[in-house]
Amino acid sequence: MSTARAIRASLCKLPKGKPFTSERFLKHGSRSAVDRTLSRLVGQGEIQRVARGVFVRPRTSRFVGTVFPDVFDVVEAIARSNGETVQVHGAEAVRRFKLSTQVPTAPVFHTSASSRTIRIANITVRMVHTSNRRRLQFAGEAAGTALSALWYLGKDNVTPEAVAAIEAALGPAEFQRLLSADTPAWMTKALAAARGGLHA
Repeated sequence: MSTARAIRASLCKLPKGKPFTSERFLKHGSRSAVDRTLSRLVGQGEIQRVARGVFVRPRTSRFVGTVFPDVFDVVEAIARSNGETVQVHGAEAVRRFKLSTQVPTAPVFHTSASSRTIRIANITVRMVHTSNRRRLQFAGEAAGTALSALWYLGKDNVTPEAVAAIEAALGPAEFQRLLSADTPAWMTKALAAARGGLHA
């Protein structure tokens, strides 16, 4: 089977709107053959290029037309391809838990790889290197987002109210996962103290 036919067959099995990278097709041919095929499919409108080396089968809605994939899904696809770990930045994390109403001006992620800027469609995304592996625990999970929020708030701002909001949003199982994380002494103490007061 030719590279083009093999890629088309594989594409049919991928869900619409879910980002994928060109690397997943390298088993079907050389890098140049894969890139040529994907470029041809982009030109034919069968797939869309959402970032360098990242594509998606278009998903449409009768209300808004083409539905663009979530930026985090695209970043995760890039991370898997590169073998790096990425975590939602604290500024976005606190917003998700409604601990702040400020919206980051541009998406920012912690990464185990080098710091850089990537372009996803018309959005500029910053990838900030962190050597602290504890900040990357449970990456891509709700408990990981909670950890990122706690790191961002810092020692003096992790209040019982903030912990209560995080616990309510996570639910019992995911909150227990958060409690199992390797956290600094101040965070462990703040979580324990808040829970003691909340559940006394």
